[in-house]
Amino acid sequence: MNSNGFIKLTNFLNQLERYKIHYALAHHREEAIMVMVAIPGQRWEIEFFNDGSIEVERFISSSNGIEGETILNELFAAYIDNTEILTVIN
Repeated sequence: MNSNGFIKLTNFLNQLERYKIHYALAHHREEAIMVMVAIPGQRWEIEFFNDGSIEVERFISSSNGIEGETILNELFAAYIDNTEILTVIN
């Protein structure tokens, strides 16, 4: 990561800490470091690249409110055989 990219990353992390916003770091691409931020109703994935560029992806709640445990079946539904019976929570 060039010095400009590193400075951007560290400045951003310092801002998150100053405002007491929780974050986690990840490394999914060889040339980038990801900062994952979760705030009520939103999740942000911010990637800082070697060349100093930044990519941001935001995931915003659909405002359906809080749901019960039965919704957990939808988490796996796209990944199982339709003939398989899924019970997430007993």
